[in-house]
Amino acid sequence: MRKFLLAAALAALASPASADTLRTLGGIDWNIEQGTTLTFSTAQPPGNQPQNNPCIICGANQPNQTNFDLNFGYTDYGNQGNQTSEAYFSSGTLRDTVLASDTISAVNYSGAQLKAVVAAINAAAGFTGSTGFSIGIDVNNTNDPQTLESVFLLDLSSQKVIYSFLPGINDGIDLKAASNGTGFPDFQLNGLDVAGLINDHQYAFFARMTNINDGPDSFFITAAPVPGPIVGAGLPGLLAGLAGLWGFARVRRRRTI
Repeated sequence: MRKFLLAAALAALASPASADTLRTLGGIDWNIEQGTTLTFSTAQPPGNQPQNNPCIICGANQPNQTNFDLNFGYTDYGNQGNQTSEAYFSSGTLRDTVLASDTISAVNYSGAQLKAVVAAINAAAGFTGSTGFSIGIDVNNTNDPQTLESVFLLDLSSQKVIYSFLPGINDGIDLKAASNGTGFPDFQLNGLDVAGLINDHQYAFFARMTNINDGPDSFFITAAPVPGPIVGAGLPGLLAGLAGLWGFARVRRRRTI
């Protein structure tokens, strides 16, 4: 009996510490157990988004959104509205109007480029030296809210999820614009930091929304101070460790976007 228990314990230790939960984005399976979880905020970013902040995924009706000064590319997915679902990657092309839904661009951001862009917008906002940033969201809706399903920052070079906003598998968060209309940002995703990005790696943002019931929505970079740690020492760290041990019993799941 003791030999049987010892063999079972050794087999458990040989198993992966946590199972992968896969989500297919752009035809590639991504382990969404990786990366840092972003926090959602209803605080409205200041200013007029198209004139002050670089777009990453935007509709065509955003004026002046092409950021020539920073030479920062983005996906312009046209004047699409009233769609069941929209799923787009960012693009490193200055204004990419041909990138199809759920398709990875051939040109993307380098880690060095993202660091330079974030440094520039933080300096302009008075956060000189900060490597943190947020993602602003400009929603155009009718009287019904639209649903934000997921947002990711992906390392295309190593095929890893760096940051994610994912309320739950097959779940989302309803967004109803506080300042409905083009150019007035409504929400933010916080907690991003470019400090850990690798200069010569390629990166892309991904966003998916459903119940699109009005004009196109936009995602853009906003200035922010350096974010604090997500999990600290003490009890939270202990709970995180226990959660990892519990992962022995998890089952590998495969999900599609």
